[in-house]
Amino acid sequence: MLTVDFDRLRVGRRTRFIDVGAGGGRHSFEALRRGAEVIAYDLDEVELKSVGEMFDAMVEAGEVPPGGSGQVQAGNILEMPYSDGHFDVVLASEILEHVPEDDAAIAELVRILAPGGTLAVTVPRWLPERICWALSDEYHANEGGHIRIYRADELEAKLVGAGLVATHRHHAHALHSPYWWLKCAVGPNRAKHPAVDTYHRLLVWDLMSKPAATRIAERVLDPLIGKSVALYFTKPVAP
Repeated sequence: MLTVDFDRLRVGRRTRFIDVGAGGGRHSFEALRRGAEVIAYDLDEVELKSVGEMFDAMVEAGEVPPGGSGQVQAGNILEMPYSDGHFDVVLASEILEHVPEDDAAIAELVRILAPGGTLAVTVPRWLPERICWALSDEYHANEGGHIRIYRADELEAKLVGAGLVATHRHHAHALHSPYWWLKCAVGPNRAKHPAVDTYHRLLVWDLMSKPAATRIAERVLDPLIGKSVALYFTKPVAP
């Protein structure tokens, strides 16, 4: 389940790509399938171990084009061990809402992006996220949880102020918003509640089957209740 448009990111063979806050690696895996030189970067070393194992399995299965490579790196978004302008594409998906020092994090994302490169940032969209917060404190008020709700224009202004040029935005995962509203209404940790479990099975079926009806429904609903907003930027090339 991808939140960003990899064609828009222009990820291909030997693209230097970093997935900051990679989590389980869903975006890192797609970049590797396209032949990029991928770094999955995250604080969670346990998650990264699984990502690294999947990288190895993809290589063994012949799913990685020539020139593609996948590595994992544990670290903090506020102090990344890479030189200025190192990456062609930088992705930070569903991470900035967790970071208290978001301006410093944005500065690091911009620093490691090469001139002419592309940065994509995704965060929970304001309205669906605001409903979740209204329904449940437990949803966000926990260690490592969401500490803020962004408006897209506010976040875009921060990144433009850091020296980037905004190029595009879109919303994603509308069918996931009601699932999270249900979870928050009954309690975020009650995964086996009948309503939550039924909706989760629907989402898994949709992910695996990709029926035309739900694809159309999501495209129609994304501008209204998309769970995430994705913002795209380029870094100007110095004259």
